[in-house]
Amino acid sequence: MLKFRTAAIAAAALPLLLPVPAQADPAEYAPTMIILDASGSMERPDRGGTMMDAAKQAVRTFVDSAPAQASVGLTTYGTGTGNTEAEKTQGCRDVQVLHQPNTLDKAALTTAVDGIQARGWTPMGTALRQAADALPDSGPRSIVLVSDGDDTCAPPDPCEVAAELKRAGVDLVVHAIGFAVDDKARAQLTCMAQATGGTYTDAADGAALERVLPRVSSTALRNYQATGTPITGAAEYGSAPAAKAGQYLDTIGQHEKRYYAVDVPEGATAHFTGIVSFPRAKDVSTTEDMNALELRVRDRAGTDCGKRERELETRSSDGVALTVATTFDGAAESSGTCSGGGRYYFEVNWDLASAGAPARLPMEILIGIEPGVTDPGPAATPTPVTFTDPGGPVQPVTGGGSFTVAATLPGSGKLSDTLQSGEFVFYRVRLDWGQGLAYRVQFAETGGANNTSAANVETVLYSPLGREIATDTNAYTGRSSAELSVESVPVRYTNREQSDSGVKQQAIAGWHYLAVKVGQPSGADAMPPTPVQLDISVSGTAEPGPAYRGGGDVLGEQSRDQLVTVDGSTATTRPWTLYALVGAGIVLLVGIGVAVVVVVRRRA
Repeated sequence: MLKFRTAAIAAAALPLLLPVPAQADPAEYAPTMIILDASGSMERPDRGGTMMDAAKQAVRTFVDSAPAQASVGLTTYGTGTGNTEAEKTQGCRDVQVLHQPNTLDKAALTTAVDGIQARGWTPMGTALRQAADALPDSGPRSIVLVSDGDDTCAPPDPCEVAAELKRAGVDLVVHAIGFAVDDKARAQLTCMAQATGGTYTDAADGAALERVLPRVSSTALRNYQATGTPITGAAEYGSAPAAKAGQYLDTIGQHEKRYYAVDVPEGATAHFTGIVSFPRAKDVSTTEDMNALELRVRDRAGTDCGKRERELETRSSDGVALTVATTFDGAAESSGTCSGGGRYYFEVNWDLASAGAPARLPMEILIGIEPGVTDPGPAATPTPVTFTDPGGPVQPVTGGGSFTVAATLPGSGKLSDTLQSGEFVFYRVRLDWGQGLAYRVQFAETGGANNTSAANVETVLYSPLGREIATDTNAYTGRSSAELSVESVPVRYTNREQSDSGVKQQAIAGWHYLAVKVGQPSGADAMPPTPVQLDISVSGTAEPGPAYRGGGDVLGEQSRDQLVTVDGSTATTRPWTLYALVGAGIVLLVGIGVAVVVVVRRRA
């Protein structure tokens, strides 16, 4: 079972806020640099011209179809010298950033492409470094490298440069395309991609490159975005950093434990989530393609509170984010071990690591504090809602690469997107108290009757607390269509008292997250982009939720005139008001002196 990811906590829309149409957000796209080989060998013939002509046409095709909000740059090498031995020293420094990775300027990019003339050497490692330097200093970034051969200038070796960037903690993914390459070049390009969690793709000729480059570049634009306030967990619970409610960013190593201290008020419930996103990798054995995160809670004396959670991901190489989460209500108990308000310690352990996984990865930490209730509201209804075809026209939508940039859906409706192999994309839909969600995901037939590859397709529904509610999965070849379906129960506070683990997670109103995955193909045949249709059915009438202690608003409701800052300072505020920064994807849940920062976010 895919266990995963998350982080978005408890968000809620303003009562008067109208549904937001599905739309792209500039933050959805990772800044991307295309590196185009212009060495002398690119003058070899291709159908209707040269390989350079074909490569330039492929870039034009991508530029024409790229989202207007994307940030795309262009780097090339080999244009300033010839490829004789006498010119090697100069030629191995011949790298030019023709266009900075700013908001897409199709005309400028096309002009830059048109002016490229293939002549020189192949300083691939140097080009990789310069392209990385031209991208932003932080956040997800991508490079798409197109080359017809291996590096002819090493050192620096391009595979070592890629590994060096990854070791330095640069959040960069390199995707490589081999344009009519031999085995030696293919191995080098594959090494570069795998070192950063990217993909390698073959393009046998110009026609194939024109199909492949837009697909790979679109994949590069959607990337997982780990976010949060920097924090460094301790190796021992006694020296753990004290963390208030909020979103944090740390790192964790294989088989390492990290401790965090949280002060939980008397009668409150603490929510703690840890998320690690794993890079995509090729050819990992299914028996070695597993990662696990374990989470424990300890009291002031270090005693284990018996709240062990362990989540296992069996398809890590598909580029998943694995989430482990717990809800700790010991502070509401008056007796026994781990009872009453005070300081508690949360221990996260990466206790099982897959073959080829990086030694260290970013880890997001989400902490929320929820007050007790005086009235829990209506009784639980453990029966899932029924799917009703929403009708109406199909509207295009661009899913986000992570929870943070999940595409907002307008409630019930039909929506379409296109996924590449190895993508896991996110959407969000709001459920009020008493409402439930049922949806269908249809993966279209893409042809290829002789295709021998199969991919795992999957959809996962997550609660506002980032915990998995339900999942559906199947094998998909593209030779015929496939459909997945998920249903939830009506959202009620009292659902947390149910024995069914899925129903228990449907206990907070707010944004719910749908993730859709098309895994990497298992065979040698590449899979074309997959058209996906989402049929969303939101049912039920909004109803009053629980009454929280202190007379605050119901969780899931908020008022425009009660704004709260991240540090807890307020203008005019009441206990447990919520304020949604809709455009930024951040929600603040404020209790008596505490703020829960909910960042809306990614992938399996």
